[in-house]
Amino acid sequence: MADTILTKLADLIDPEVMADMISAKIPDKIRVAPFAKVDDTLAGVPGDTITVPSYGYIGDAEDVAEGVDVDIDKMSTKDKKYKIKKAMKGVGLTDEAVLSGYGNPVGEANAQLALSIAAKIDNDCMEALQGATLVYDGTAAAIKYSGVVDAIDVFNEEINSDKVMFINPKQMATLRKDADFISADKYQAGVAVTGEIGKIANTRVVASRKVPSIEYEKDNSTGTIEIVADSTTETATKKHLATIQPHCATALIVGDKVKAAAAAYYACPIVKLNEDSETEDDVPALTIYRKRNINVETERKPRNRSTEITADEILRCGSDQRSQSCAGKVQKVIRRQRNA
Repeated sequence: MADTILTKLADLIDPEVMADMISAKIPDKIRVAPFAKVDDTLAGVPGDTITVPSYGYIGDAEDVAEGVDVDIDKMSTKDKKYKIKKAMKGVGLTDEAVLSGYGNPVGEANAQLALSIAAKIDNDCMEALQGATLVYDGTAAAIKYSGVVDAIDVFNEEINSDKVMFINPKQMATLRKDADFISADKYQAGVAVTGEIGKIANTRVVASRKVPSIEYEKDNSTGTIEIVADSTTETATKKHLATIQPHCATALIVGDKVKAAAAAYYACPIVKLNEDSETEDDVPALTIYRKRNINVETERKPRNRSTEITADEILRCGSDQRSQSCAGKVQKVIRRQRNA
């Protein structure tokens, strides 16, 4: 009888099947990552760091008289290194829960693990985009057509390229009431991209809870709130890094001080979706450097008759953070808006 039960458990909790199921669920649960290029250069090869070169523009061609040597320019390059890391989550299921027939605990475990890893990937992608060097400050007004136009203008493009802007769901009502907003339900079938709710100023709009509300500013001189270690109890003037960092645009460490922002705002990235035709640069705005796809493992705990299920994906999200001055183009811009 015991062998029969164990066979059922092995059938129900199959790591390979669960890995496929979790991988299949993730695309439906992410909003930012679908707009990233996936780079599998590190997959199956030694090493945990990838070096990405970016080249500076050599300048426009010049008139050269007959018989005169042309000046030879040296190409400039900047390398950026990304070290991959592991996104992982685990859950435990008792035999009673699996075999009781109450609900679908194995299916729920699949869904929860997929949601957890998807959220982590989106978090990392959004964090990478928040490092953009080009910034449009529109904190003086709520999100609207004229502000989006001004933000796009910072790219200084000759040809308006396809772009996507990520907004916080709390901004959707304000944007949808704008007369210049075109709702995705008015598109022709098959035109919208993943998660797109509409367009404004020829820019696709995708809502994501990962778009942060910025409420604090780093200020080690006059800041009244100190970032303390997790072992320290939080007070009104002492906060853990995990409490403040999601709402601060600047990277913080323990010991830093912050103050409340004059007005909270959303930091909404605008990302170019295609290569820049003006510079023929093929470096994408956002890249996921993946070492290994979803991996699921189980560990049997015979003493309490339970099974631990862990899932992980080894990757790193990176963003091209060059500004117009060093590359002749910009691939993203942080669009800042006041909280609606």
